[in-house]
Amino acid sequence: MTDTSSNAQAAHLIGVTAKAMLDGSAHYLQGAIELERLRHLIGAYENDPDFMAFVGVMAEINSLKLDTDKPNWVERATPAQQSAIAESVAWAKAVSWAQCQALAERYGVT
Repeated sequence: MTDTSSNAQAAHLIGVTAKAMLDGSAHYLQGAIELERLRHLIGAYENDPDFMAFVGVMAEINSLKLDTDKPNWVERATPAQQSAIAESVAWAKAVSWAQCQALAERYGVT
């Protein structure tokens, strides 16, 4: 796969991921982790206004001290961790919802 097709695929996945976060078909924090990964693939900088909020969301996710690399990390969380995750989701949506909408539109999924 060429860099151009890789970038196009990553850009498309940004739009799909953002849309899934907005419609609730993807867990918001898991989607934020994916957006951060995809951001690097397309070379978007942290100061990109649509991605900047997700840099903060990633810091929040990291503060949960959960092993987010494992599959089903949200479902496997303890009740206390689930409570912290729910609070983090509410905060993340409050600070990044508009940027998530902008990414869905910017990368072709509305």
